[in-house]
Amino acid sequence: MGFRSLKRHLAARLLAAVMISLFISPVTRAAIYPHTQGTVGELLQYKVRENESLIEIARRFDLGYNSIVDANPGVDPFLPRPGTMVTIPTYWIVPAATIRPNIIINLPEYRLYYFSKKPTGTVATFPLGIGDEGTDTPLGSYTVIEKITSPSWHVPGSMRRQGKRLPKVVPPGPGNPLGSHALRLSRGSILIHGTNRPWGIGRRSSHGCLRLYPEDIVPLFGMTQTGMRVLIINQPLKIGSKGDKVLVEVHRNEGEEPTVGEAMHLLFKSNLLFKTDFSKLVQAFAEKKGVPVDVTLAHLPSNRLLESLLLLQRTFLPEYPENLLFISGKLNAFLLHAPLNLLHVFPRG
Repeated sequence: MGFRSLKRHLAARLLAAVMISLFISPVTRAAIYPHTQGTVGELLQYKVRENESLIEIARRFDLGYNSIVDANPGVDPFLPRPGTMVTIPTYWIVPAATIRPNIIINLPEYRLYYFSKKPTGTVATFPLGIGDEGTDTPLGSYTVIEKITSPSWHVPGSMRRQGKRLPKVVPPGPGNPLGSHALRLSRGSILIHGTNRPWGIGRRSSHGCLRLYPEDIVPLFGMTQTGMRVLIINQPLKIGSKGDKVLVEVHRNEGEEPTVGEAMHLLFKSNLLFKTDFSKLVQAFAEKKGVPVDVTLAHLPSNRLLESLLLLQRTFLPEYPENLLFISGKLNAFLLHAPLNLLHVFPRG
């Protein structure tokens, strides 16, 4: 294929993706989950239909571009083969926070979590478009100071100085990139708003604001009240557990990729390290699919052996953190190939 033909081919695929994202009829909208454990949702499987792209599928299941692509490596996002089974990554570890705000926005996963104050304890989650390189969405703790219906867009001077022919103010309507509703944060230039460019969800596509699908901003706007606290974080690595399972969720993060060592220290602090299969952990980091991955040892130690392992962890590893990987790897090998009763080494009492 010649260079000109390749350019036409790529341009046609991009145009098709844009047109698809404009005319999709969403099916699955912002699910509200009970927040009884550290995870919400579930993984689904979906068979690609004729003339269907991953961008279309993502919006149908309320996912962003990043989520559907990372969860399905090797699948063409624009022209997937009909009949291909793809993963629908509607399963998340809830981000960790010292104090639970009303809203957490985790930039590496392009996702917003809304926590209900009701006694039932529910969480709703929405995909986002975030600030592009050079106009990054700022981290920090903020409050919602204003709710705006049919917002006007006051074009930043920096954009107008770039030579773009833009008015000072764009009125409400289909040409307004803020969409139908907006929430202003206490850092006044930052808004959580809708969009007239839905293909930018799950991408770095804004000048610092946070964009939602048009069909998502409406319910979020209705749930949110002024004075609610919003926490914007950078958490590309999340760990959790569900029953006896140890889970890790790893996201791509430009310039600040999470490491296996960071994961091991988090698992260590949560007393989950000695239940972890390190070959599974390393694979999860290599793939970075952005979904919770089970990294539990196939053969968990008995309760008495586990008590001894935890005693070993508390006694030695805090003093010698540089030996964490070595010692844990050795214990993994023991547990998998030659189970030991460490109570002989560390007797009770």
